[in-house]
Amino acid sequence: MTRSSRASKNTAWGNPNEQEPDGRCHSAPVVKRASISTPVVFVHGAFCGGWAFESFRQPFEAEGFETHAPNLPHHERGADLERLAKTGLKDYAQAITDYVRELRAPPVLAGHSLGGLVVQMAAMQIPVAGLILLAPSAPWGVPPTTLDEHGNQFGLSLLGDYWRRPVPPDYRVARSTTLDRLAHNDARRAFARFVPESGRAIREAVQWWMDHSMASQAPVYRINAPVLGVAGGRDRVNASTTVHRTIARFPNGQAHFHEFPEMSHWLVGEPEAPQVARLALQWLQARGVLPKPAKKKKQLSLFGFGEPASA
Repeated sequence: MTRSSRASKNTAWGNPNEQEPDGRCHSAPVVKRASISTPVVFVHGAFCGGWAFESFRQPFEAEGFETHAPNLPHHERGADLERLAKTGLKDYAQAITDYVRELRAPPVLAGHSLGGLVVQMAAMQIPVAGLILLAPSAPWGVPPTTLDEHGNQFGLSLLGDYWRRPVPPDYRVARSTTLDRLAHNDARRAFARFVPESGRAIREAVQWWMDHSMASQAPVYRINAPVLGVAGGRDRVNASTTVHRTIARFPNGQAHFHEFPEMSHWLVGEPEAPQVARLALQWLQARGVLPKPAKKKKQLSLFGFGEPASA
């Protein structure tokens, strides 16, 4: 069996939060809660915030899941850019880890793009019910597979010592690689909410071979949860072939892969985004990850239906 065949491909199955001044994630009043046992925590990608999941999270809430979409450290409007510049992937993962430890039960972690790498790193430290990786950035050791990805890395090299400073969002880049399948007005509205990103975090993820600290490591033997990888066939940021290579690292049966051929990188907001959410919900159901705990069957006793008495 080849490594690329270890993950099941196209398998069929039956308002951003605020942050503490120190950059830690925490809940804001907008988090929607219900009497449930399995939360879903959505982790956004580079230049974004929890707002990216405003529509994508709705089908999960409709099914009864408690949903959260925190901002990564220093990704709120008006953040301290000097502190952002010093923040790396391990800081992002630690922020999510700390956030999850405040929840009532191990959650499903759903990460998009850079957030898909962050949730893998967080899952190495805490128990999770599952991982949903939406066009995830590849961890350390997984090379690019397309000319577009190589071109993105070359473009970063032209920015000089970008890893020492915050990188501002660029509309032309976002429009051609991330928001390329949105209508003009929708792309403009989304980009208006973009914020600067840590150059250090970008380098650790995109040019990982230049990072001697190997910050983006996410060895699969340290991740004990089912994994779903989803990719867009037209993605120029994290190509479908690279996402599949990332998912194929996991042992046979632990991970599944699905490609939406007509989708690009913005899986959480393109016209087919509801289909992506529906696929993820079907996958969770097939894994037995439900929004509410299974009800215990009442047993017949001498005193009628109820829990059996202790001896």
